[in-house]
Amino acid sequence: MNNSRDRTSADGGGDGVPTVAGRVRLRTEPGAQVRTVHETVAPDTVRQSVFDINDMGVQYGSKTALAHTTMKIYRHLVTAIIGPSGCGKSTFLRSLNRMNDSIDSFRLLGQVLYNGHDLYAPGVNRVEVRRRIGMVFQKPNPFPKSIYDNVAWAPRNIGLTADLDARVERALRSAALWDEVKDRLRTSAMALSGGQQQRLCIARAIAVEPDVLLLDEPASALDPVSTAAIEDLIGTLKNRYTIVIVTHNMQQAARVADRAAFFSLDRTDLVGTLIEYGDIKTIFGNPRDQRTRDYVTGQFG
Repeated sequence: MNNSRDRTSADGGGDGVPTVAGRVRLRTEPGAQVRTVHETVAPDTVRQSVFDINDMGVQYGSKTALAHTTMKIYRHLVTAIIGPSGCGKSTFLRSLNRMNDSIDSFRLLGQVLYNGHDLYAPGVNRVEVRRRIGMVFQKPNPFPKSIYDNVAWAPRNIGLTADLDARVERALRSAALWDEVKDRLRTSAMALSGGQQQRLCIARAIAVEPDVLLLDEPASALDPVSTAAIEDLIGTLKNRYTIVIVTHNMQQAARVADRAAFFSLDRTDLVGTLIEYGDIKTIFGNPRDQRTRDYVTGQFG
């Protein structure tokens, strides 16, 4: 890496990208511009953007799944991605940590900046991207290992083995699971209930201390009690992480989110796109676009 372009440091650096001792930093090509964007959210509040998304589009071969999406996602807020099926919500979410890269036909248009860094610039370390931007999927997917080994798996893979027991405990406590499993850490994670498995997956994601947590319908396969536990957990975790959640549950979005982005199909091309984005009270109480109003009031979708 060209040291003249490396503006990160042990205390976070001038470009706003957090660093942890021993981690590989995101890399950008020489000449890349690094910038931090601010927006006034309230008259007395200035909040930093974590993602600055400019005219983003996604193609799979000749098929366009998402087009013309521009928005900012803000630090330590919960942003809900809502909209009908097939409008590109999960595609959008997975593009925020390059999870779509495994699809050969995938192509991203436009720009996705994370703390000023272009995530799709040549030379960016995709492993580091996914370390900083963790993801939890719709269906709980614990590894067929012990509870302890599930949480310790990622730290071990990247060499964060110092005080591993404390790291595992910290992640399980943060996921509100420690008290339920502390006496059976060496038993199989597959024996946990569905709600416990999902909280274990959250613990696994935060064990490497990411900056952002992406949640793709994390409670859709859970019972009401487990869903409530996940929602309570989201409210706690946003104090430490920036959270982006895809959900089809409008009541859930209203309960957990600070801001909401409504995606739907463009009227002309029938391609997924961002229709409206704003604070949760505006989106659910006084949306500007009739399509948003129809969706949040249950007229379609």
